[in-house]
Amino acid sequence: MCRMKSTPIWLLLLSVSAGVLSVPIDRDAGKQEVKEEAQEEENGDTGLYYDRYLREVIEVLETDPHFREKLQTANTEDIKNGRLNKELDLVSHHVRTRLDELKRQEVSRLRMLLKAKLDSTNVQTLQMDHASLLKQFEHLDPHNQNTFEAKDLELLISTATKDLENYDAERHEEFKRYEMLKEHERREYLKGLDQEKREKEEDRLQKLKEKHRQHPKVNAPGSVAQLREVWEETDGLDPQEFNPKTFFKLHDANEDDVLDEQELEALFTKELEKVYDPKNEEDDMMEMEEERLRMREHVMKNVDTNKDRLVSLDEFLKSTEKKEFNNPKEWETLDTKPVYTEEELQRFEAELRDKEEELKRKVETLRQEQELLKERGKALEAQKREYQQAVLEMSQRQREQPAADGRPPAGPHGELKFQPAAQKAGEEKGPAEQEVQNNLPAEPPQNLPQHT
Repeated sequence: MCRMKSTPIWLLLLSVSAGVLSVPIDRDAGKQEVKEEAQEEENGDTGLYYDRYLREVIEVLETDPHFREKLQTANTEDIKNGRLNKELDLVSHHVRTRLDELKRQEVSRLRMLLKAKLDSTNVQTLQMDHASLLKQFEHLDPHNQNTFEAKDLELLISTATKDLENYDAERHEEFKRYEMLKEHERREYLKGLDQEKREKEEDRLQKLKEKHRQHPKVNAPGSVAQLREVWEETDGLDPQEFNPKTFFKLHDANEDDVLDEQELEALFTKELEKVYDPKNEEDDMMEMEEERLRMREHVMKNVDTNKDRLVSLDEFLKSTEKKEFNNPKEWETLDTKPVYTEEELQRFEAELRDKEEELKRKVETLRQEQELLKERGKALEAQKREYQQAVLEMSQRQREQPAADGRPPAGPHGELKFQPAAQKAGEEKGPAEQEVQNNLPAEPPQNLPQHT
């Protein structure tokens, strides 16, 4: 009996791979290339600040036969509600040791981040309480910084799940700010032109906007019309022979029996190409990626019934039975309405002005500090010259005047000049030399006895 393949734990946790742009699947390139592309997508960064730690923990856990066996039958709810955490006590000693090491490395990394943050904000602490500071990071237990326990696995899973669920909302907000900044810069640019040039530029920009809107009809993502278009143009098959189950198998690139978010987004490329062309000035590729995200969310909302951010074959087949599959509502692209209001734009511009003023203040503060440092440098340089002059003068005086204690004068470099040992003729002898001279006999003895 053939056992169904289970979804790896990391795929359930990391079904959102931030920053990985999906590409259309080229069936003509061969099945091996499809597998390689799928592997690259699986290895994409999630965008979480603890992405590496999360992936390394999951990889180590999957090396344990017992834990991996439990994963074969686990579902998303088992992972989210912590039923797998108690299995951590049954893994091998080698796995626990490696998990302990990974946690210590992560704690060390977080400490460095905290220290850098404190240093950048000029916060001085006599004694850093790492346990309190690490509470800012929710993906590990800060009270135990040396060993990886069941609570660490629970916190890691719950935090990753929550962060990934909020990631799409953050991406939408980031795109809104991008659009508002683009409109702000457009208005500031037009303000800098005279009336005649401004009118010409406004007319040119309006024509580009209208040109962008003149695109073919976009099929609703996940509808029969949209899927049949992929079936025909990407897969090269007869649209009259469209089969949902075959379509699912064709686009399950990594053959794990689910369509993840990247595999879904790859299905929308043909629709996006109707609206966006990187060669056209009027087409913004940032808007294209936002459109791709909206399409994926639309399909997930209507197809992903258990909300695990994955589309199973059963969910996919059931979605094809819905009324919306054959008669969907017309898809509204981003160019039909702005993503922000005028009030939101005004608040955004006020924030920009505040940040600009703050930046000016910081620049002025830095300029004043630079001037102060220059003045201090000049003062130190003057003191240095005065000191060197004083040393030079002192050295000169020592060379020109004999020492008060009777020692010979110093040489040009401060060394002492010693007199030669032999006294010159006519010089007065010292007391010691005079005493030795007085004790010497005046004449040698005469008439010494002769020895035979």
